Amino acid sequence: MLFAVATVCGLTWWLGLYVIGRDPRGRGPRRAGLGLLAYGAALAVAQIRATGPGADAASVLARAETVLTYLPALLWTGAVLTLVPGTERLDRAWSRGLVPVTCAALAWLALLPPSAGSHTPARIATAVLLLVPLAGVVVLLVRARPPRTGVLALIATLFFGLGAALLLFPALAPPGGPGSLPAVLAILAIDVDMVMLGVAMAMSSAFQAGEALWRDMARSLLGAVSVAVVVGGQVALAIALGGHAGSAGLSTLLFGVIAAAVAVQTLAGPVHRALDRIAFLGDPEIRRERAELRESSEALPRRDQGPPPLDEAEFVRLTRRALANYGDLGKLASSPLANLPMIDKRVTGDIPLERAAELKHLLLESIQRLKPREGDFGTSEEWRYYNVLYYPYVRGLRPYRRGADRTRLSPDERQAFDWFVGEVPERTLYNWQNAAAKLIADDLRREAGW
Repeated sequence: MLFAVATVCGLTWWLGLYVIGRDPRGRGPRRAGLGLLAYGAALAVAQIRATGPGADAASVLARAETVLTYLPALLWTGAVLTLVPGTERLDRAWSRGLVPVTCAALAWLALLPPSAGSHTPARIATAVLLLVPLAGVVVLLVRARPPRTGVLALIATLFFGLGAALLLFPALAPPGGPGSLPAVLAILAIDVDMVMLGVAMAMSSAFQAGEALWRDMARSLLGAVSVAVVVGGQVALAIALGGHAGSAGLSTLLFGVIAAAVAVQTLAGPVHRALDRIAFLGDPEIRRERAELRESSEALPRRDQGPPPLDEAEFVRLTRRALANYGDLGKLASSPLANLPMIDKRVTGDIPLERAAELKHLLLESIQRLKPREGDFGTSEEWRYYNVLYYPYVRGLRPYRRGADRTRLSPDERQAFDWFVGEVPERTLYNWQNAAAKLIADDLRREAGW
């Protein structure tokens, strides 16, 4: 059982890290990935607790297991909300209302003695607090039917909710203790449901970015499995040969080694970037060149080799995405817009970084065509679309970031900063950027002769 649970935990942690690493800025992938990581940790803690550690350690592990078992339902509700269009208000209610209340309830649960029954008011209230919103997002999924991932996400969420109800309300479960076969099957079934929803989230992220998924996912999985087997397999072999399968210390070591191996392999890009910042602190040129090569390497498996879509709405969406990734050559290299006919004429060969740089130049040219002819900066209506694209994306202005510093800005950047903060609400900026992206998309389509 120990080795089976370790295998399931390793795969669950890999998928959670992969979903987060694929789109770290996306709310849905972050929540889905954290849910997978929490559930994998809950499985590991339950297995370690079953090996019979000391009384104090068992008490701490029991409290941690309770919180980690409840947490995925909260995170999964927030992740599924991001798949349903038009749920911005519900998403804000989730993040500002449900999350603080549920976290307070989980803290309350963690303070209960481990011997407290499953029918205490705190456990019942927390379970209802988690399952009712989860049932609500199932209804939203049925009504919205989001493209590409709707059916998979709906099935996974439905069965995840049923499995979570059995765990959170043990009275509904078939007779048997925590280690009984029905309980083990329910736990593993929930893990399968979470994997399905994690895959759905990765599919949605890839679709939104116009990127390929399966080659990149298979490569990441192969790397994580290889490293986990090589490193974790040594601990597993020591446990098997020594007959210490019931040792809490060795079980903890096995799960810790697998988690570390999977994390280092799956998050190799961020890990290498962090090491470069330390090792090449005084040589920014080397850091930049290594970052570009790494971004190109990471973009290759995600790159869709086909031509950009001719559908106008899809083209506008991809243009909006490319503008948001203006400063990220890796993201631009994997964008379908890097296969535009104009880029074919401007570059020789098929080097991803060259195509990304040329796409960046095309976007800048289109943005410059939005600029009025008179003056360097203005706040009139004719300047609106140029300002909301040029300053945040090309010049990297972040006026709404907490603690944003304007002292090192040029005069026109300082004017733009003050204009954004004083006269343009953040939601209005987002709407104007969407409208401006439509103009850029139309300009690119004209240049392509479509």
